[in-house]
Amino acid sequence: MSKSLIIVESPSKAKTLKKYLGKNFNVMASVGHIKDLPKSKFGVDLDKNFEPRYVIIRGKKKILDEIKKAAKAADKVYLGPDPDREGEAIAWHIAEELNGKQDKIYRVLFHEITEKGVKKALAQPGKIDQKKVNAQQARRILDRIVGYKISPILWEKVRMGLSAGRVQSVAVRLICEREEEIKAFVPEEYWSITAQLSRAVPPPFEARLHSIAGQPLKISTEAQAHQRVEGLQGLTYVVQQIERKEKKRNPAPPFTTSQLQQEAARKLRFSPKRTMMLAQQLYEGVEIGEEGPVGLITYLRTDSTRLAPEAQQEAREFIQSQYGQDYLPEHPNIYKNRKGSQDAHEAIRPTSVHRDPEALKSFLHRDHYQLYKLIWNRFLASQMNPAILDVTRVDIAAREYLFRATGTVTKFPGFTVVYVEGQDNGATNPPKADTPDGSVKGQEGEDGGAPAQQEGEGILPALQEGERLELIALKPKQHFTQPPPRYNEALLIKELEERAIGRPSTYHTITSTIQDRKYVEKVEARFKPTELGGIVNELLVTHFPDVLNVEFTARMEEELDEIEEGDKRWVDTVRDFYEPFHKRLEKAQSEMRDLKREEIPTEIACDRCGLPMVIRWGRNGRFLACTGYPGCRNTKEFMEDESGDISVVQKETSTSDLCERCGSPMVIKNGRFGRFVACSRYPDCKFTKAVSTGVKCPRPDCGGDLTEKRTKKGKVFFACGRYPQCDFALWDRPLPRPCPECKVPYLVERYDRKSKQTRVQCPEKECGYKESP
Repeated sequence: MSKSLIIVESPSKAKTLKKYLGKNFNVMASVGHIKDLPKSKFGVDLDKNFEPRYVIIRGKKKILDEIKKAAKAADKVYLGPDPDREGEAIAWHIAEELNGKQDKIYRVLFHEITEKGVKKALAQPGKIDQKKVNAQQARRILDRIVGYKISPILWEKVRMGLSAGRVQSVAVRLICEREEEIKAFVPEEYWSITAQLSRAVPPPFEARLHSIAGQPLKISTEAQAHQRVEGLQGLTYVVQQIERKEKKRNPAPPFTTSQLQQEAARKLRFSPKRTMMLAQQLYEGVEIGEEGPVGLITYLRTDSTRLAPEAQQEAREFIQSQYGQDYLPEHPNIYKNRKGSQDAHEAIRPTSVHRDPEALKSFLHRDHYQLYKLIWNRFLASQMNPAILDVTRVDIAAREYLFRATGTVTKFPGFTVVYVEGQDNGATNPPKADTPDGSVKGQEGEDGGAPAQQEGEGILPALQEGERLELIALKPKQHFTQPPPRYNEALLIKELEERAIGRPSTYHTITSTIQDRKYVEKVEARFKPTELGGIVNELLVTHFPDVLNVEFTARMEEELDEIEEGDKRWVDTVRDFYEPFHKRLEKAQSEMRDLKREEIPTEIACDRCGLPMVIRWGRNGRFLACTGYPGCRNTKEFMEDESGDISVVQKETSTSDLCERCGSPMVIKNGRFGRFVACSRYPDCKFTKAVSTGVKCPRPDCGGDLTEKRTKKGKVFFACGRYPQCDFALWDRPLPRPCPECKVPYLVERYDRKSKQTRVQCPEKECGYKESP
């Protein structure tokens, strides 16, 4: 009896399927794509409607030959790569290679790798969705055009190895623009005044000054704050109004791909790339003891919050049995999808709510367990009742001054017994905890806890309107408005999603690629553009404004969706992009700044030959280079301050000397007046001495050493270390070896301006000894 062949992407998914399907099925893995555009060639025929020229990926021929052999012996072939555009393209390429077998080839979509899910998919086989394939082709060709056409210009103008990406470059632009906002931000000072008050029965509580004579509070200086404090002394404080409200806090919807990446970054400190890798493994199947490999979550690439009715029902039964009727809504909770989202897949959820994370903990790797628990908790909480909060607001009058205090008490925890959504820790204007009106929003806590309280919020004592209060203290506090925060992974993904740049399934690739290319770096876990990223962004924005335009990139994503829906031809989308792009490409080739050849003059003198140094661009960024190159190859690193002034970056180097005071190793440091030798135990030991050249002072009866010095303008010279007793000095660097001709005890390095070369020669003109450069 012939077997049916199932082809999936990964060996782990193949292993899980074999467990469910038995001996009548042969399951093989393609290990990702088998064909792609060539790496060493453009691979797109611009004269033939952008026809792609796919080749078998290096190393995949053996796998493909094995698949062909198995397909020949099978009565049916089921193509089961992931149910998305990339998976559809993989299935299409495999089908192309199985030439002549189209009548027995079927496409199956595994939304969850469980026995029920797999058998359901095999019972409903279909055909390859060419519209989805066309959308993937359009994206791949657009990315190839941008990468292969812009990158060579960057190689020529900036440095070899650089590359541009259609979506990644837009992400870098967002990070660069945020950095410019931060640099341009001017902090504004403001002050708050908090009154500590008490009634006859403890405890005391705090209220924030909210308004003065009905006008919003605005205190800009310390003097104004202290003036207000003085005016508040000796006044009568009376409870003017008490307002009590019951508020509901609804649970968050089950995870979409982007929300999972954001939340895993916030709560677990996982990079998007790691989150997607772990989620893929949870989807494909992990070993659960004797049960073997089991797919623990549904498909991980989705922007839908929809849940299957049977999954909702399973969750409701679990909630009722474990938490009771009070936690169960009358009807299942249904969440609206974002505008423009696709609804092909469910939200990310556990394949069975009965697989409790704690029960699986011993079988899972720590990171798998944490991510699975996050998904399980979020799914369960999404089907629970809201939390109910009692919010009390108290207004306290003191003549024309109005203070306000807010208290929040959890009346019913609802979904928060299971899960509370994380918050982005970004600066605001003013900061949330320091709003001048005292009405502060609470920040949600971690899993399984009620919302945490912030400054100005807490449990208030039982107060009555008209009640007089005692003033204990007045506390003025200085604040400053804060610039917008740099993006972390969660904030960047949120921004990309809100602006419709890329797709949720590509966000992890975007955030990792821009770091791998050294266009951005992480500073305190947030993205900051590197010098390279800033200059490349500036060049691309100037010469390719459409490619780097946020709205234009978002529109391209819409067109890819239209191709998948069959409303637009992929060739038309690519042509509409390429024609204006090609014109800009030709213009950029001739007009883009040539950083490789650009030299910016400075007032810094070369410490070897005395010629001016210039700023040049190199493989590792900008550096100072001597204008005497190639005769003088001296280079320096430098720093630039906010005013544009530059200074040489000094580095420490080890020496073989030991400290004369403590015996520790000595290091060479650079200071205001040049290099010097210092103890490595500074500041515990502050012993220093001059950098010796190893040459003794040539003056008779001196005995000092010639040491390195620097003028006020930064030019290096060499002088006797016994100055002012001995004032011997010279500009040329002395070398500790005698002249072979006249036996002078040292030679010097001297720069020849005519030949633009550095020579070793005798310091005595009469001798004339010179060594070939």
